Amino acid sequence: MAIPDYETLMLPVLRLFAEGKPNVAACVPVLQRQFGISDEEAAQLIPSGRVTILQSRAHWARTYLSKAGLLMSPKRNQHVITEGGRMVLATNPEKIDNETLSQFPGFTAWIEQSRQTDSSELHGDNSVVPALSQTPIDVAPIDERQTPEDAMEAASGLLDAALRDDLLSLLYQLPPRRFERVILDLLVAMGYGGGDDANSLMTKVTGDGGIDGIIHEDALGLDAVYVQAKRYAPDNRIGRPDLQRFIGSLNGESASKGVFVTTSDFSRDAHEYLQKVQQRVVLINGQRLARLMIQHGVGVRIRQTYKVQGVDEDYFGDASN
Repeated sequence: MAIPDYETLMLPVLRLFAEGKPNVAACVPVLQRQFGISDEEAAQLIPSGRVTILQSRAHWARTYLSKAGLLMSPKRNQHVITEGGRMVLATNPEKIDNETLSQFPGFTAWIEQSRQTDSSELHGDNSVVPALSQTPIDVAPIDERQTPEDAMEAASGLLDAALRDDLLSLLYQLPPRRFERVILDLLVAMGYGGGDDANSLMTKVTGDGGIDGIIHEDALGLDAVYVQAKRYAPDNRIGRPDLQRFIGSLNGESASKGVFVTTSDFSRDAHEYLQKVQQRVVLINGQRLARLMIQHGVGVRIRQTYKVQGVDEDYFGDASN
C-alpha cells in the first residue's frame, strides 16, 4: 500500500496520542500496521535521507494538529492530547484534514504567519518596529492548483515557520545564562563587535544592573551596545516598566545604544515609550529573534533536500550563431 499523505494520518495520529503514545516515533510502528505498509515501503527515505517518508508525514501531521491546539508539547519530543483534541475525537470524525483544522484560530494564524516576511532591519533607531508584511493565502497552502514554484515557496514558508517554533521551544528550555549567551552569539553573527566573539561580554549573574551582556564595537571599547535578554513565556509581554528599568541601566553606564530581546513580545506602551528617550534601543521579540537566528545561521544548520535546476539562457546565448 502507498504511504498515506499527512492529512490522512492526522486522525490516527491524534487517536494514538489520546491512547498515551508519547511521541511520533512511538506512533510510526502502529501506523505501519494500521495502513498495511510493508517494511520496504516503511524504509523509504525522503530526498535528504534523514528520515523515512512515513516518519516525515507523521511528524507533519503532529505539527499541524499541534498548531490547531489539539496537541501540546510539555517538553521536547513529548506530546500529549489537549482537551480540545479530546473534544474533536468525541465527535467521531471520519477524517481530520486542513479544512477541519481551519476552524481553529491558532492553526490559521500559523499558516498566515508562514507567508510573512520581516521587512524591517536592525537599524537601531527609536521607531516602532514595522509590522510584518503579509500575503493572504488559502488555509491549505500546498495543493494541486499551484505551480511547482508556488508549491515550493509555500512549502518553504511552512518549513520556516515550523523551524521558528522549534527554535523558540528550545529557547524557552534554556537556562537564563545560556539564553543570554545565545543572544550575544546572534549579535556577533550579525556583525556587531566586528563579528568577533572576543568583543562580547556576559555580565555577572548578580549585580548586573539590568544589563545581561555588552558588545564592544571597537577594539578600545569606546563604543558599546548593551544587551538585555528576557526568556519569557509567550503570554508574558514586556511592558513599559521593563523598558524604563533598562533605560535607567543605560543611563547608569552613560550608554547610548541598547538591544532588548525577549522570547515573548513587547506591549504597545513599551514601543511608545521608546519614542520619548534619547537612547537608540532596538526591540527584538520572539518571532523576530527566531527569524534572525535562521537568517544568520545561529542554532540551525542547512540540510539540502532538493536541487532545483533551470535552463542557463546565458550558455545558449544567441541561437542564430
